[in-house]
Amino acid sequence: MQTSQDDSALDELLPVEMAEARFREFWEWLVATLLNLDVALQIGLIAAAIIPALIFGPRIRDLVESHAHPRLKKGLAKRIFMAAMILATPVALVGVLAAIRISLGALERPYALVDAAISLMTAWLIIRAVTLVIRSKFWSSLAFYTAWPIAALDVFGLLDDVVLQLQALAIPLGETPDGAPVDLSLFDIIRTLLYFGVLFWLASLAGRTITHQLERADEISPALRALISKVIGFILPIIALLVALQLTGFNLATLAIFSGAVGIGVGLGLQKTVSNFAAGFTLLADKSIKPGDAIEVDGTFGWVTGMQSRYVSMRTRDGTEHLIPNEHFIANGVINWSKSDRIVRLHAPFGVSYGTEDLERVQEIVVEAVREVPRVVSERSPVCNLMEYGDSAINYDLRFWITDPQNGLANVRSDVLIAVGKALKANNIEFPFPQLDVHLKEMPKNWDRSGG
Repeated sequence: MQTSQDDSALDELLPVEMAEARFREFWEWLVATLLNLDVALQIGLIAAAIIPALIFGPRIRDLVESHAHPRLKKGLAKRIFMAAMILATPVALVGVLAAIRISLGALERPYALVDAAISLMTAWLIIRAVTLVIRSKFWSSLAFYTAWPIAALDVFGLLDDVVLQLQALAIPLGETPDGAPVDLSLFDIIRTLLYFGVLFWLASLAGRTITHQLERADEISPALRALISKVIGFILPIIALLVALQLTGFNLATLAIFSGAVGIGVGLGLQKTVSNFAAGFTLLADKSIKPGDAIEVDGTFGWVTGMQSRYVSMRTRDGTEHLIPNEHFIANGVINWSKSDRIVRLHAPFGVSYGTEDLERVQEIVVEAVREVPRVVSERSPVCNLMEYGDSAINYDLRFWITDPQNGLANVRSDVLIAVGKALKANNIEFPFPQLDVHLKEMPKNWDRSGG
């Protein structure tokens, strides 16, 4: 395509001019050789490679699937296997093209177009594999916008020039302790993001796997499982970032340059987030609440269904999910009905009319009645105390015990009051209506008793 003199002349150009010159020469070469016999041969071989791929791809897929498919369970391995089965024919096509390339090389014939086809097919396979295995729109888009441009630049011979240009776009970050300059180029940033993306996905996959195994370990308490999962979810992304920086060759000592700005940002913009994050670790460490607990927050009763880094998820009996910031539990407190002991005492106040003669008998009747309610425990006897002589009734307070607050409080209190009402009615003890006595000190002089 070009002589050694042309190469030396190109080396003296700027990176952008060099890329333009190489692309122009490539285009001239492509136009000049498009009707060449070798080009036609390569195009024909690429088209002919589709036939054996269509023949042997499905057969290989059926053979492997019949032997390996029954042995695989659900999970990542299953998705990888299914992706491989779907892509069996394209993989076979790449294999055939690779064989053609080796054959042309052995015969000392040009194989540039075959190389281009292999590169583009490989990029397409990577994109499809990511889509099928990860099942994420974000990662699919990331693979598309990285694999295809890299493959295209490699095919046209511009990849090295683009890398040089990206490396030239750099900003100085200072010097290392030994006096060496430290620069951050655009190429380093892109490479770090790619490394971090792959490592972050691996870290997330590892975190989900560990969390799944912890959920199956019955000997580990729910609070400890949640704490371990939260620590893993915090540490693994940081490790992924540090490893990505090391793979890029970034000097971690230069991170101290940004420590002041990061500290100000955390102190101002991320104060609540950091506070909730620290409060989440505190809740898990002191075991004040844990998944499965029955709690009451600001008068709302529910169950803890999850503890995240920023909030606690509480599900009420209405089916609604309340996301309560971790800091709220530390600052305002929480009623945990099942922290140390699930046996809790409830109150059911009621009143009887002033015409009731035997007040002690009322206590005996309601205590016997409440013992028949299924959820009331028999180990601790209910207690009924006379509390006051009210305006309209003699008021009692019935106190009883249950062991399953997670099944609701209002419903069992309703059952108890219904049982009390039936028992009192069966014994001819009346519930009073609200009463209001009006006393007239003096009748009006023009008041007509007949109502006229």
